[in-house]
Amino acid sequence: IKTTLGGKFLMATKANYKLEEIGAGKVGFSKTRAIIEAGFYGNNVVKVNTLKEAYKLAKNSPGTIVTDMPVYRGEEFGLDADAKVLLFNDGAVTGRYAAARRIKGEPGVDAPKLDKVVMDAMYKTRFRKLYHAQVFVGLDPEFMVKAHLLIPEGEENLLYNWMLNFQYMSDCYVKMYKESKPVGDGKEADIYIFSDPQWKPTPSPDVDYSCLSDDQTLCYFDTNENCAAILGMKYFGEHKKGTLTMAWAIANRNGYASCHGGQKEYALPDGRKYVASVFGLSGSGKSTLTHAKHNNKYGDKAITVLHDDAFIINTDTCSSVALEPTYFDKTADYPTGCPDNQYLLTVQNCSATMDEDGKIQLVTEDIRNGNGRAIKSKLWSPNRVDKIDAPVNSIIWIMKDPTIPPVVKLKGSALASVMGATLATKTSTAERVAAGTDLNALRIVPYANPFRTYPLVNDYEKFKKLVEEKNVDCYIVNTGDFMGKKVQPKDTLGILEAIVEGKAEFKQWGPLADVEIMDWEGFVPDMNDAEYKAALKSAMENRVNAVEKFATDKDGYDKLPDEALEALKKLVSELS
Repeated sequence: IKTTLGGKFLMATKANYKLEEIGAGKVGFSKTRAIIEAGFYGNNVVKVNTLKEAYKLAKNSPGTIVTDMPVYRGEEFGLDADAKVLLFNDGAVTGRYAAARRIKGEPGVDAPKLDKVVMDAMYKTRFRKLYHAQVFVGLDPEFMVKAHLLIPEGEENLLYNWMLNFQYMSDCYVKMYKESKPVGDGKEADIYIFSDPQWKPTPSPDVDYSCLSDDQTLCYFDTNENCAAILGMKYFGEHKKGTLTMAWAIANRNGYASCHGGQKEYALPDGRKYVASVFGLSGSGKSTLTHAKHNNKYGDKAITVLHDDAFIINTDTCSSVALEPTYFDKTADYPTGCPDNQYLLTVQNCSATMDEDGKIQLVTEDIRNGNGRAIKSKLWSPNRVDKIDAPVNSIIWIMKDPTIPPVVKLKGSALASVMGATLATKTSTAERVAAGTDLNALRIVPYANPFRTYPLVNDYEKFKKLVEEKNVDCYIVNTGDFMGKKVQPKDTLGILEAIVEGKAEFKQWGPLADVEIMDWEGFVPDMNDAEYKAALKSAMENRVNAVEKFATDKDGYDKLPDEALEALKKLVSELS
């Protein structure tokens, strides 16, 4: 897939090399990538080129439940008209496992040992059939990268889900890719991912498993050379987020802010456009805010959705590009027969039953387990776009910090960015955590993105630039409890409407010179209440501690500039 520019062949990402471009020390030829990419060319590898092929493989894969629910308008995205929603269940693990992630180049990561683990894992697939699939990540000619997945026979549902989640190679997108901008001046290589969900670490000469977090799983990234190995991990979310991890890293290297969140554009009656970006973990409300139609108060076509999970912002033009066409959504809030289920493509980790007509129907609502999931088609959001050209107007950090009112506005680029770097939230069922973990305990997840594989300062500087140079407004929205009282979705949506319509009236919040508050009925904090003020001060001190820890953990890999720490210390001082 090539295009010409000035007589030279170019691609959005690089898959083919001239002989003089191949060799040690050259782009695309690290040790880890050499181990992984070679496996794609084995004589036991079969290419899966279309969604129809992938569907048939998944439908016939042992353990697949073929429901009687039709895929709605499946022909529009590469399926046969009679395609059905497929259900597949993974076993006991139904969430992401962050502890298994190893990032090459981070302090403490033993790349030589990990490379040997992957080398041995690849060798052990030689007597199995492997499938090779390709997709595009990024849906606009401004940013498109090609990704490859190598996965063994028996894992057809993971293969199919991966091809559905990202953009399969339709004629339209192949043409777009031919005309797309070379990423990184043509120096960024294609993404290569090797996955073996059934992998087990068996004793082998020269292989030392002490580099793993446990003796059963590994998710190993060499993001500088755009490759990864996912071993012993059956949950589809690992494959989705593993792919996004590398696409976000590529975007970061090339002038984009990488965003784990949602974005939408409002076309207002007075002719203005307003672009809001919300950042939060699964379960924080980011999807609810992104897809909210506000009771149609702005009209049928007034709201366009970019995506609710993965996008990037160009820090020069402030335009935004979606990375995925579909939605990987929780099924807990979508009971059997719910109209939204019309848009399901596949389902993971849910149950099934027979209806009165003897047809197989889904059983959702997390009855079987937490974090039941489904891939929904692009059609679920009626006014969906792949790029928003209008510049982003606001960044909204979604938190679940009980000391923060339903909304505050942050002044100053350093404070705005460091509050994103110290985003406080709670663990969701989307994550696999150690037994005994307090799911209600607050934890810091910088920019709501636990998938970063580069120093934190990169994100800090990009979001700071958007506020400082591009005049993007920055807010914190609390979708959890405020001092024991639950913030309801109607509150959050009302706040968002007031901001978008320009009706929100903010004023300085007590002694905090750089924080403004909008009074919201039922949630007005009493700054004369010594107990509340102490709780708020403690929450800010926790952020100071987090930033100080960034400077020492992993040999200071995630250290932030001094101005970030000073912005937080100023808040603590003002509350003293």
